[in-house]
Amino acid sequence: MRIELGHDIRSRLRKALRQAGRREIGGMIFAEQLAPAHFRVMDFSLDAYSGSHAMFNRDPDVHRQALDDFFRRTGHDFTRFNYLGEWHSHPSFSARPSLDDIATMTDLVENGEDISFAVLMIVRLRFQLWMDCTFTTFARGVPTITSHIVRVFR
Repeated sequence: MRIELGHDIRSRLRKALRQAGRREIGGMIFAEQLAPAHFRVMDFSLDAYSGSHAMFNRDPDVHRQALDDFFRRTGHDFTRFNYLGEWHSHPSFSARPSLDDIATMTDLVENGEDISFAVLMIVRLRFQLWMDCTFTTFARGVPTITSHIVRVFR
């Protein structure tokens, strides 16, 4: 699987991570499918207040408006533009998903009504200069796949 983060997305993520400091933040990821298993992140929602030092839980109602806005901007072309998954930060820990992260995402795709595939992006700001990212893929009936930590520079 290939997932691209444009410069504007990287810049917005860095800014949000700097502002959050040691608190975990996160939201949803919205993407364009460029080819089979190839996505470009177009936007993301942000809950900059619900997280703590070691935990983030997204309130679905808070992010529903961001999802609706994304669909409206992309002409409701769900085959090309859609929800890709979730993201959150690990400012004090590795950018790898925790056991709780894996359990939450597995439940989302295995028991969710409309979601049979999702990506979890974990980000960590390093020295205010770059981000460490992992992308973990969850699909109904398929083993979880986690990427290596990717260091994203400017």
